[in-house]
Amino acid sequence: MRDERDRLSAKRDRTARFYRVVTFLEGRGERGATASEIAAAVGMSKRTAYRDLVAIQDELEIPIWEGDGRYGLDEKGLLPALRLTQSEAMAVFLSARLMARYADTYDPDLAAAFQKLATGLPEVLRAHVVLTLDLMSSRPPSEAVERAIVQRLTKAWAERRIVEIRYRGGTYDPAKGTRTARVRPYLIEPSLTMRALYLIGWDETRGAIRTFKLERIEEVTLTAAVFEPPPDGTIETTFKRAWDIIADQEDVDVLLRFSPAAAGRVAETGWHPSQRLEPSDDGTLRWRARVSGTLEIRSWILGWGSDVEVLEPAELRAEIGAILQAAASRYPTV
Repeated sequence: MRDERDRLSAKRDRTARFYRVVTFLEGRGERGATASEIAAAVGMSKRTAYRDLVAIQDELEIPIWEGDGRYGLDEKGLLPALRLTQSEAMAVFLSARLMARYADTYDPDLAAAFQKLATGLPEVLRAHVVLTLDLMSSRPPSEAVERAIVQRLTKAWAERRIVEIRYRGGTYDPAKGTRTARVRPYLIEPSLTMRALYLIGWDETRGAIRTFKLERIEEVTLTAAVFEPPPDGTIETTFKRAWDIIADQEDVDVLLRFSPAAAGRVAETGWHPSQRLEPSDDGTLRWRARVSGTLEIRSWILGWGSDVEVLEPAELRAEIGAILQAAASRYPTV
């Protein structure tokens, strides 16, 4: 147990050390600093300073210049600093906290972002940042390949560059296999339901907007070709149709009936922009919505157990019924 605590502490301390090195070099500007100066400022050995400089470039992809024995940050690789009010910082922190809570691996980029966010926060919020880092550092490290894919897609998204990806679409349907697609990255979006990141973009191969789960992207190649962004509101309008993240399926009208026991809980939440509520005198609630496909809403429906009945469409009613019957067969009445 102690060895595990020491390992997690070392991981967190390493991230904090990276942040201190970057902050120190930011303050040095064009002058840069020698490895000895970095070591003295951060409180580590000269050898560790050299290792950290390499790791900051390789792992965090923060560009560092070197010349005449001095090192500095390439400003082209950094975004300008944010000047946030306490309320704004809290809003950003809560968003990042939600992301960290649902991530299942340790991401040094996310950890470094938390370190920077802690700067200037009141002690109460800084304490929560430390707790978040503890939570994150307890997870296994993210795969280098996975992080590289996210970083390349982020670069392509920011620079509006078309990418070519190799996508494994046959995880659930072997008939789909693996395909190559040429995509204009419009958005990288997290899904809280699936606990995953998704790329949403225009698939030139299919001639339509498509959703790609990042864990199924095996390879990303940035091309020299650039693209014009979609018209304002395109992505927002598209996502209004999605239940969670998938917005590239045909629209389906769904009608559900909730029991009196669940009606109140259902009615107090806006589950979808298109939802309409129809309370009945017997306490039941008819719930209507028009969504993009039924793949994502299916899990939500099943989560309500016997408190919900699918009335429309007939195909979804039959599918949910079959799933529940199969589940019930695993629990025969004693």
